Amino acid sequence: MDTLTIFGFLSVSAMLLFYALELRGPHYVLAFAAACALSGTYGFLQGAWPFGLVETVWTVVALKRWASRMRPSS
Repeated sequence: MDTLTIFGFLSVSAMLLFYALELRGPHYVLAFAAACALSGTYGFLQGAWPFGLVETVWTVVALKRWASRMRPSS
C-alpha cells in the first residue's frame, strides 16, 4: 500500500466512526465534516474527481448540521 491509499483508508474510516458517533454531540458532527473534507482531498489527489466532489458536498452538509446544532434552542 502506498501513502495515498493509507491516507484514503484512514480518512474514510474516520468518516464512518464519526458518523456513528454523531448523536453523542456536535463535536462529532464537526469531526465528521473534517473527515469528509479529508476524504474529498483523497478523492481529488487520487484522480477520482466525482468522489472528491461528492465528499465536498457532504462536508458542506455536515458543517450546516453542526452549525444548526450549535444554535441555541428557542
